[in-house]
Amino acid sequence: MAITDWPATERPRERLLRAGADALSDAELVSLMLRSGNGEKDAVEFARALVVTFGSLRRLLDAPAGELLATPGMGIAKVATLKGMLALAERYLKAPLERGSVFTESAEVRRYLRQRLGTREREVFGAMFLDAQHRLIHYRELFFGTIDSANVYPREVLREALRQNAAAVIFVHNHPSGIAEPSPSDLLITGRLKQVLAEVDVRVLDHMIVAAEEVVSLAERGLI
Repeated sequence: MAITDWPATERPRERLLRAGADALSDAELVSLMLRSGNGEKDAVEFARALVVTFGSLRRLLDAPAGELLATPGMGIAKVATLKGMLALAERYLKAPLERGSVFTESAEVRRYLRQRLGTREREVFGAMFLDAQHRLIHYRELFFGTIDSANVYPREVLREALRQNAAAVIFVHNHPSGIAEPSPSDLLITGRLKQVLAEVDVRVLDHMIVAAEEVVSLAERGLI
């Protein structure tokens, strides 16, 4: 049975408009992007099979276009729609970190950082370089490490801060373990960076540690 033959109260599109996205399953949301099934399954059944095949919604959406195209029933239109939808979502989440943004709403920044770093499988250390009014100049990922560590070189951070003409900086890095609690080494490198940057009058405002479900602020903990 085609979805258009379902009772109106059960169709994903109508339920989305009536009750919101939380009322729909992952597969139903994907089906709205696919718009049709594969001939044997309707859009919802096909979307559910895709999520199962790839192992999760994230793995489905993160899969390379070539891998998606090799999946029976997935043509160029369906793959392009999924990739376009994901890119649009990423741009929406990135909006709080546009150049010139003033950091007054930490919830939006935390949401962006969870999306950007929360599920990375290796440690990434980055920085938000800010001007004197705490407006964003540039966000940059600086160092890339292993599953449980990333070497951070204060001299490189200093060079980038000077290149960006920053007056302040917020450091960020992820914990692939999923636990955002700061480690002794996190506190040590934060103190070292704060000391180095103070020599050129660049303030370290915060160091935020990111996991999939939470973001811990060292400043809020009184550790900076």
